[in-house]
Amino acid sequence: MAMAMANLAKRKGFFVLSSESIRYSLSLRGFASGSGSEENDVVIIGGGPGGYVAAIKASQLGLKTTCIEKRGTLGGTCLNVGCIPSKALLHSSHLYHEAKHSFAHHGVKVSSVEVDLPAMLAQKDKAVSNLTRGIEGLFKKNKVNYVKGYGKFVSPSEVSVDTIDGGNTVVKGKHIIVATGSDVKSLPGVPIDEKKIVSSTGALALSEIPKRFVVIGAGYIGLEMGSVWGRLGSEVTVVEFASEIVPTMDAEIRKQFQRSLEKQGMKFKLNTKVVGVDTSGDGVRLSLEPAAGGDQTILEADVVLVSAGRTPFTAGLGLDKIGVETDKVGRILVNERFATNVSGVYAIGDVIPGPMLAHKAEEDGVACVEFIAGKVGHVDYDKVPGVVYTNPEVAYVGKTEEQVKALGVEYRVGKFPFMANSRAKAIDNAEGLVKILAEKETDKILGVHIMASNAGELIHEAAIALQYDASSEDIARVCHAHPTMSEAVKEAAMATYDKPIHI
Repeated sequence: MAMAMANLAKRKGFFVLSSESIRYSLSLRGFASGSGSEENDVVIIGGGPGGYVAAIKASQLGLKTTCIEKRGTLGGTCLNVGCIPSKALLHSSHLYHEAKHSFAHHGVKVSSVEVDLPAMLAQKDKAVSNLTRGIEGLFKKNKVNYVKGYGKFVSPSEVSVDTIDGGNTVVKGKHIIVATGSDVKSLPGVPIDEKKIVSSTGALALSEIPKRFVVIGAGYIGLEMGSVWGRLGSEVTVVEFASEIVPTMDAEIRKQFQRSLEKQGMKFKLNTKVVGVDTSGDGVRLSLEPAAGGDQTILEADVVLVSAGRTPFTAGLGLDKIGVETDKVGRILVNERFATNVSGVYAIGDVIPGPMLAHKAEEDGVACVEFIAGKVGHVDYDKVPGVVYTNPEVAYVGKTEEQVKALGVEYRVGKFPFMANSRAKAIDNAEGLVKILAEKETDKILGVHIMASNAGELIHEAAIALQYDASSEDIARVCHAHPTMSEAVKEAAMATYDKPIHI
């Protein structure tokens, strides 16, 4: 097995090495609770998806482990003010929208439908609270020491922690992993006050539904939050500097996705930049002009969401003090084992190059501690799925058609619309399609793109197929239950290597 793993190809800058070549002489000892003043095998700064998963995995591998988290609650941005609360609001707002616009069509009549925003936000907060407590329970179960406070390096093997109760402690570790995640990227001249001009954090906690909601940035977060408030009644306008939304998305899928959002009432101002902001009145007046320059226009809003990307959070960690190298945008540079240029210091997740996604950070965390424990770790960034949790959802894994063309690979494309899928028609939710790209000569799947109401669940069949270098025929010859939405994946695979049945 070790030899087979050693022979795997180098992928995206990461190498799979034999365990013998990276085995460390570690002193594995049992867990001991406390402040962390005794030396740990592994110390993780940051308790987000990458950090807490790394901590649990390290302890499961027999390493004495301490995790340091400044919030006082585990789960990082994702669980506290990102992925989880946004999905809670997306679901709640979708239920409201369905009740208001779709129930009658299905024979369900209600006399009136109203939004109880405080109750909706309370449900979101309850979900977050339950999950953060659940992670603390996992720490106790796996004997991970948990220090609540802001950590910074004092040496490559010591972290000084200003604890949330006002004290200070020093945590020592043979191996220290930076997993501090990312923060909202600010825009010059657009100050965030979390009232009129908000980040994603503020957009998850608005006290009332804004009449006019403007989103700056047409990426995952901006479109999802725009969908939430649009369903609840806001007039949503998205301002994007680029000529297209979600630039990582396949162009054909992107165009259909934008049309779908526009049908829902979302407006787009592409190739447009914000050059001024006035908050002196009751709302916000945005001064806009074409990205290439030109006449200015004014766009008025009650609330503006700044969603122009995220930036690695490394402020105050003392990385410069111990000599850790970063790139020009502040990401920590690591090698194939997630090790920095400073011996004993590692980094994972949003603070290193690669997709800024919670599930990517989790994979980083597991692989990193496996390397530290003398095992084999590996993450293939080419096969990390992405999902936009609007309705319909858009999910994809592997390469876009544009990327395949740029590589000069001869390929085939198979598509299948959900309009021809029995389950989708039966539940009156048939918008979208499945698109599969496969190498022409070998039929090896290169990329899969799905636009559908539950695309985020359907995509993982494709992710497994890519991971094991499957062909489109491999998927097509697997029996899929009927009637299911997943049959559309099978039919798209059939369309790729041969012909579909139901269209």
